[in-house]
Amino acid sequence: MALLGSRAELEADEDVFEDALETISISSHSDMATSSLHFASCDTQQAPRQRGASTVSSSSSTKVDLKSGLEECAVALNLFLSNKFTDALELLRPWAKESMYHALGYSTIVVLQAVLTFEQQDIQNGISAMKDALQTCQKYRKKYTVVESFSSLLSRGSLEQLSEEEMHAEICYAECLLQKAALTFVQDENMINFIKGGLKIRTSYQIYKECLSILHEIQKNKLQQEFFYEFEGGVKLGSGAFNLMLSLLPARIIRLLEFIGFSGNRELGLLQLREGASGRSMRSALCCLTILAFHTYISLILGTGEVNVAEAERLLAPFLQQFPNGSLVLFYHARIELLKGNLEEAQEVFQKCVSVQEEWKQFHHLCYWELMWINVFQQNWMQAYYYSDLLCKESKWSKATYVFLKAAILSMLPEEDVVATNENVVTLFRFPGDAAAAAGGL
Repeated sequence: MALLGSRAELEADEDVFEDALETISISSHSDMATSSLHFASCDTQQAPRQRGASTVSSSSSTKVDLKSGLEECAVALNLFLSNKFTDALELLRPWAKESMYHALGYSTIVVLQAVLTFEQQDIQNGISAMKDALQTCQKYRKKYTVVESFSSLLSRGSLEQLSEEEMHAEICYAECLLQKAALTFVQDENMINFIKGGLKIRTSYQIYKECLSILHEIQKNKLQQEFFYEFEGGVKLGSGAFNLMLSLLPARIIRLLEFIGFSGNRELGLLQLREGASGRSMRSALCCLTILAFHTYISLILGTGEVNVAEAERLLAPFLQQFPNGSLVLFYHARIELLKGNLEEAQEVFQKCVSVQEEWKQFHHLCYWELMWINVFQQNWMQAYYYSDLLCKESKWSKATYVFLKAAILSMLPEEDVVATNENVVTLFRFPGDAAAAAGGL
């Protein structure tokens, strides 16, 4: 645990460096301006009761205990998987600055919304929520004196240095840090944000390594903790996701990252995620969803050829039973049907995914993309055009890409059908950026 003691100084240095980067960034923008879940533990019907239970007198000194934070965060996860996104946010918001798990849950939903919409205001809201969450988690982390930091450099120290609450604070802090890093990359693709995001990822990775060591010590010494399974689930999720993510990078990049302390093992990562998914923690659902993302998307994008449809179906089955109309669950269901070659079934489930909720239309855009390609595979060009046009008008992920695909699809239609759409294929191909800007995306 030597790194736990020395990390306080490391993070302080990173904060100073990040503040300097932000100052440079703000100055640069100013110059430019002037020149121009354990998903079954709590039923969603419990939400009103839990919400009422959390209306404790709100004073700045009030703290929510670990048990209450975990329970309400599990309820919020169920609400989210049931398409009750606003209810989940409202359940978590009152204590988002007092409880580490309320803060983590609330900021995670806000960040997910920002990533889906790509709206600058949503991204700013996500960054603000994540800063607040990091401050909340920081209040629960162990505070080290100068003497303690120095002594920890000389020896590993003992497990008693951290209380159970402080262990959970480390996990929550690492999760928040990783999400803030991702949002930093989304915010603006410049070198300053790249460095800031990299620093956050490094610190998060180091915390997970330390927490994994703590987990091994707890298991070896058979120490009893009331919420050990929740801590274990958090470690398995973070360590497994890091191992999986790093292992997918090109070999040359991996060798470079190993030189500065990173390492990634795909089999180990999948094993840790499977162990987390089989547990009873709130994060078991998140471990399942991470494995599903790997099998249904990541493996295909990277061309690794390691899609395990059978495992994906097995992991998704309990979710389909408990959340039959959940948008995220239906989306994964449709992706699995598509991978199996069942185009009609996949199309039907994607359309159901669109119809079951209107609160977050961003989920619709994911379905539109898939429906567009299904119709391309079936050579239903007019229907494929319909979905590409919807993406051009509604989604801000990549307007130029959508315009190019729309032009490519239109080029497959007879001339009279193209005329009926009031589109000019040559113009779309020649100026995809201009066409996207005209559609309101650039």
